[in-house]
Amino acid sequence: MAFTPEHFMVASVHHPARPFSRFSILMHWLMLALLAAVYACMELREIYPRGSGVREGLKTWHYMLGLSVFALVWVRLAARALAPAGPSPRTWLAVPATVVHGALYLLMVAMPVMGWVLLSAEGDPVPFFGLTLPPLVAPDEGLAGRIEDIHTTVGVVGYWLIGLHAAAALFHHYVLRDSTLRRMAPGFPR
Repeated sequence: MAFTPEHFMVASVHHPARPFSRFSILMHWLMLALLAAVYACMELREIYPRGSGVREGLKTWHYMLGLSVFALVWVRLAARALAPAGPSPRTWLAVPATVVHGALYLLMVAMPVMGWVLLSAEGDPVPFFGLTLPPLVAPDEGLAGRIEDIHTTVGVVGYWLIGLHAAAALFHHYVLRDSTLRRMAPGFPR
């Protein structure tokens, strides 16, 4: 039995695709680039020996880019609140899409906060492009260890969430053959 896009529809009414604003598209791809850079910094640091300048530089960039994600996610959330995209087509895919999007936003808020708390608990400075942010907690070795474990675990979950989000976009494009992926692409007709 061949599946067609209609197999995934709850109702027979197909809603027209709503284009995203240029700002939403820019923020989507900027956040992806930042998240890729945050992850790359931590993965690439493993190549270099502990204490080396490059390894420490990659860690510093990880912190600064992670905090950039934290700052920009609030801009993105405010933009969504001020200019919602409108109702989504009613399919069984709406619930998992909402859950994954919510989890991604939670990731973009919680991970930088955990990193900030971790640095604070370790008694380390919290760098942000030439500034040193204030510590969120007093130095506490036990807390630092617990937060580091959680931060690492949630980081792995983040890989899966990002991959699931990308897979869903490809599913929409190649299986459902709808405009979901194209709508988030730069140059989609407004």
